[in-house]
Amino acid sequence: MKLFRLAALLAATVLLSACDRQPGILSDAAYRQRVEEDLSSRRDLLARCGALETLDDPSLTPRESEALRFLYAYMPLGDAVNFPGDYFRDNVRQCERVRAEMPWGERIPAMVYRHFVLPVRVNNEDLDRARFVFYDELRDRVRGLSMADAILEVNHWCHEKAVYTPTDSRTSAPLAMVRTAAGRCGEESTLLVTALRSVGIPARQVYTPRWAHTDDNHAWVEAWADGQWHFLGACEPEPVLDLGWFNAPASRAMLLHTNVFGRYEGPEQVMRRTELLTEINITDNYAPTASATVRVVDAEGAPVAGACVEYKVYNYAEFYSIATQTTDREGCASLIAGCGDALVWASKGDRFGMAKVSFGRQTEATVALDHRQGDAFRTELCIIPPAESGELPPVSDAQRAENTRRMIAEDSIRNAYTATFRTPAQGEAFARRHGLDPARTSALIVEAKGNYAAVEELLAAAVAAGKGERALALLESVSKKDLHDTPREIFEDHLYGTEGDAATVMNPRVGQELLSAYRGYLRKAIPADMAAAWRDDPQRLVAWCRDSLRLDAARNLRLVPIRPIGVWESRLADPTSRDLFFVAACRSLDIPAWRDGVTGKVRYRLDGREYDVDFETPQPAATDYGTLCLRYTPSVAVSDPRYYAHFTLSRLEGGRMKLLEFDEAATWSGSFRRGVRLEAGDYVLVSGTRLAGGEVLAEIRLFTVGKEATTEVDLILPEDRRPNEIRGTFDPEVGYSTAGGAIGSLHEAVGGGICVVGILGAGEEPTNHALNDIAAVRESLERLGTPILLLFESEENARRYVAADFPSLPSTVVFGTDTTGEVRRRIASGADLKRDDLPVIAVTDPFGRILYISSGYTIGLGERLVKELSTL
Repeated sequence: MKLFRLAALLAATVLLSACDRQPGILSDAAYRQRVEEDLSSRRDLLARCGALETLDDPSLTPRESEALRFLYAYMPLGDAVNFPGDYFRDNVRQCERVRAEMPWGERIPAMVYRHFVLPVRVNNEDLDRARFVFYDELRDRVRGLSMADAILEVNHWCHEKAVYTPTDSRTSAPLAMVRTAAGRCGEESTLLVTALRSVGIPARQVYTPRWAHTDDNHAWVEAWADGQWHFLGACEPEPVLDLGWFNAPASRAMLLHTNVFGRYEGPEQVMRRTELLTEINITDNYAPTASATVRVVDAEGAPVAGACVEYKVYNYAEFYSIATQTTDREGCASLIAGCGDALVWASKGDRFGMAKVSFGRQTEATVALDHRQGDAFRTELCIIPPAESGELPPVSDAQRAENTRRMIAEDSIRNAYTATFRTPAQGEAFARRHGLDPARTSALIVEAKGNYAAVEELLAAAVAAGKGERALALLESVSKKDLHDTPREIFEDHLYGTEGDAATVMNPRVGQELLSAYRGYLRKAIPADMAAAWRDDPQRLVAWCRDSLRLDAARNLRLVPIRPIGVWESRLADPTSRDLFFVAACRSLDIPAWRDGVTGKVRYRLDGREYDVDFETPQPAATDYGTLCLRYTPSVAVSDPRYYAHFTLSRLEGGRMKLLEFDEAATWSGSFRRGVRLEAGDYVLVSGTRLAGGEVLAEIRLFTVGKEATTEVDLILPEDRRPNEIRGTFDPEVGYSTAGGAIGSLHEAVGGGICVVGILGAGEEPTNHALNDIAAVRESLERLGTPILLLFESEENARRYVAADFPSLPSTVVFGTDTTGEVRRRIASGADLKRDDLPVIAVTDPFGRILYISSGYTIGLGERLVKELSTL
């Protein structure tokens, strides 16, 4: 070991000497030394996955060696294990090639280059070779442009490739997203960051963990041009930088941050440092901010060092942690945040406490750990988000018109590609040719989108092998995204490797990991005697995982797990990778095993009995369960509360809340009225009502579910007892174009009763959210019968609307076009809107009075409309 350390130090000395003779990626000697220390601390882990051979490659130039040493010092272990060293060496060389070929390459400072150009990974996406593919497509397109114009051009290219659509939380690789032509904001921003870095432009993903004024979250991109960071909406081109539909929402954010791999020493506030990354606070780039210091004390008032401090906002009916810190020796932690309210939850051991902190109005707050697990109590809170602020950069009419023209052309390019995907009729024809169920088969082939060939080849081969029905069952057991980006070979590994149950044995999916072909490998790699023992008693596999795997959570990311084959070969894991490996090993040996979707616990079945897995105990312990029933009195506004919309449950563990992830379709009447089976213990029920201005009336209730007992708890949705206000007035004597092209009268559309009038920006994310929210409450809106007139902002915008994307809108919806823009102007002026960001949605009466108004990005709009209309 001493000789190994001496060799490592000698290598580092040689590298440092070489770097001192030429400009390097690690430009500062002290910083280089710290990187070498961090790399040395994980060398034994890297040795398990063969990474040291890559680092010692004699063909590397000094700059390439520096770059690889930096990457391996801070990359998640999952990347080091899952990918060969050649992958990272090739990416480094490509990065250096681009730096030499692009006109701005030499102008980028070393610190900016190593943190925002060099890294292959953006966040938690699946890695691929996008950097090479994207550069070939983009280099000639941007070479003659300024950096600022190149950033805009790359975003136009991204818009040609993909558009927003909701998906699950696994982040597809950039190439997979291009093949699918759609993705959520986290995937769109990963695509744009990757594309920008592929042409040598520094870029980073900006993320609001959760909005404060509405539900959901968002991600976008900041790009560096000539010494300045600018922002833009990924795959949503604008004529200029620092402009997006989210300007206004971002000004109301409590926290905006980005994760930077490595030890970052930039000017932003560092919120947290880990073995892998630096989390920096960039909220003040977008919104007024203020600092607040939280002091945590015990029940006697003495400061508590080492306490966990979580800053929470109300979002999706839970108090979600947007930042987590640890108190110093004086019991203090501080945060810079938007000027609004946050719930601060502090804990240590089984003691905890909470307090509302108003940033901008309070500079200090004290939280006492005056509760312990087992306490039962309730409290009510009124949470006020930051107010809207900020200004938009100027855009000329000519710039806007040219940008619109380009976006329409880009839509055509993307639509021409998606038109090559299989249609339902083509899917049914394939099914009939192969003797498969037409409806099931067609649904899978159509959903596969750009990956349809892999699905068709799998099914055709499976039918020939007499396994057509099992192949359908396999494909139906995975997620929609798996159909989009999983190669045929991976599906075949699981199809032909077992005869067990589709859901708990054949299914390759365990959590939110990228699917991999592990089954055939593990069946051969696990010794026969060991496999027999594990089949006989899976608890022996639990013991093997506990005794044979080296856990290192600090050097890995939860959403970047080590694949099962990598765990077996390296004997390295973090808790998530260990759980995935256990289930994968069980299923490879035909043992039913799964991860519980609500609690996240790993379970297996043996001889008809189910067992919870506890890797810390040598023997399986029986888990105690009880039943929780929620009592609720239906109201006119909310007859059946929904999970994530009106309430959530969290288990209290070690003084901290862990959300129970029930299905999104779960409702009070469907699940909680009759009772749900929960592990005995302490729980937190959060419920709330979002007001029109983004404020929240919330209730927090703590209680205990006893062993083999039924616990009844009241579910209360706090009510807004303020009378309906008139938000403004407007003259409805104005025309619009009907869907058939005729001129209609808004006054006639409003008629003699209440009406909803909206102006849409088709193809834009806020409008897509609004239409999906309206569709989600279709039955309620149809029952109310209120006319809903939705107008596109222009004829050009109307052509961007794809009706097939919104098949479930209420029958009360009528479309038209605000051809002159007069409807939008009158409503915005009448309601005295500071900004009339689309969509603008108003509830009006026959006299032109505006009873409710919403502008821009708002989640839960449908629920809000139902509530407002129910009270009128």
